[in-house]
Amino acid sequence: MKFAILGTRGIPASYGGFETFAEELSVRLAARGHDVVVYCRSRWESGTSYRGVTLRYLPTIRHKYLDTIAHTFFSTIHLLFHRPDAALYCNGANALFTLLPRLTGVPVAINVDGLERKRRKWNLAARAWYRLSEWLATFCPTAVITDARSIEDYYLKTYGKKTTFIPYGAPTGKVEGGKILHSLGLDTGGYFLYVSRFEPENNALMVRECFEKVSTPMKLALIGDAPYADDYIRHVRDTRDPRIIIPGAIYGQAYHELLSNCFAYIHATEVGGTHPALIEAMGRGALVLYLNTPENAEVAGGAGIPFQENLEAVIEGVLNMEEEERAAWRRSAVERVQKHYGWDAVTSMYESLLTDLVPRREPAPAPGKRPSRPHN
Repeated sequence: MKFAILGTRGIPASYGGFETFAEELSVRLAARGHDVVVYCRSRWESGTSYRGVTLRYLPTIRHKYLDTIAHTFFSTIHLLFHRPDAALYCNGANALFTLLPRLTGVPVAINVDGLERKRRKWNLAARAWYRLSEWLATFCPTAVITDARSIEDYYLKTYGKKTTFIPYGAPTGKVEGGKILHSLGLDTGGYFLYVSRFEPENNALMVRECFEKVSTPMKLALIGDAPYADDYIRHVRDTRDPRIIIPGAIYGQAYHELLSNCFAYIHATEVGGTHPALIEAMGRGALVLYLNTPENAEVAGGAGIPFQENLEAVIEGVLNMEEEERAAWRRSAVERVQKHYGWDAVTSMYESLLTDLVPRREPAPAPGKRPSRPHN
């Protein structure tokens, strides 16, 4: 079948969770014999195809509040003239655009992600758009996908809308440390790691300030960046602690090397559904410390150590913990990802959903044979 994926910046992934999701899903669907198109933003252009997936580049409006919806609008118009069997939209803000292909006979699913309107970076108009989009998602697309049980419950309780739960995926197993550790001055097992977009609700500043109060020779690597967040990023970088490393965003193999070789991973996001970096850290066998929100606790599933206002004390606690206990936490994290968050299983769920949305076609009659008519 022919599938289209819209609403991300594009692949190969070089930004965030939805881009990683689009890459992991699309290349696996292509490997299974499907014709897959991923719509990409022009400034991320890197070729016409990637690992069997067709890349379609279209323009956008480079503005904090218009970037995503403008590109999805242009992508949707293009899709109407190049119809797939089914389309998958990412990001609840794009719910309105799912109606156009659906009205022209293209079945559409949307992954709504989390409650994006709660992000502090948005102004009142953007928050209102996200709130409206939640409602639009209950009837514009053919199917709604949630990647966290808490978001599934929210849509059911708030709108009476049943959604399809499909989790995010992650690889498992250690990746040996390479050039990235050396270039950042990090030793295997000698640093705490934080990875996320540098936005207020992801609490990079809080993590840095808590770590500065802990007496340890270990380092803290804060990995991330964000568009349209210059003031907040400036605050995050404003430290004189030589133990704190802030190199910007890191992707690909180097990113997984960092996850695999850290002493512990600190996850401090407070908004959204399932956060990919948390699952990926668990899959790489990191000792995970996570901000205790319902979404994060759902992913950790008892395989990580929660914190609230006591991050400093939790960091000190794992530093003083016996190595056997730390090893047990790490094993538990890997086992949980293997059981619940494998990419191949996630791909099978999306493949099944998208395939089931496509209307069944009657097989064409054999040459020279008239189709049978029902008897009166």
